[in-house]
Amino acid sequence: MEEMRVNGTLIWYYHICKREVWLMARKISPDQDDSNIQLGRFMHEQSYNREKKEVSIGNVVVDVINKKDGFLVLGEVKKSSRFEESAKMQLAYYLLEIKRHGFEGKGTLMFPKEKKRVDIELTDDLIKELEEIEKDIVKIAKQEYPPKPEKIKYCTNCAYGEFCWA
Repeated sequence: MEEMRVNGTLIWYYHICKREVWLMARKISPDQDDSNIQLGRFMHEQSYNREKKEVSIGNVVVDVINKKDGFLVLGEVKKSSRFEESAKMQLAYYLLEIKRHGFEGKGTLMFPKEKKRVDIELTDDLIKELEEIEKDIVKIAKQEYPPKPEKIKYCTNCAYGEFCWA
């Protein structure tokens, strides 16, 4: 397996399903025709059109980026707050990545359908947690086989359903 590079998507999946981490790390894509993926893609493309979009920083891609009061403000657009915790950790990881590149930042999660925003700041405790998660993601990705499927509440709408339950 080539050199493992953790990214925001893997951080996101880590907080939902470890099997998805393994699949994504192996570049096994979910069903692109899945209605949830299509809806997410549409909302991403249609929301916050006036703001700068998709900026690459290191090995992460940020949805929206602005500058305010001397800080970079990173925005992450999500279709729903159902996965708010995983979205918070993903955005916190982006903040850690820009910090590693010498920039200070703050983050805002945006849920346009719900007209909701959640602000995120990187703390020392969050940095330690993210560093441990990075190590665990690499460990999962290097396993010969994926973790066994577990029936969790997110399985119902998962685009990887055929990999686990077919």
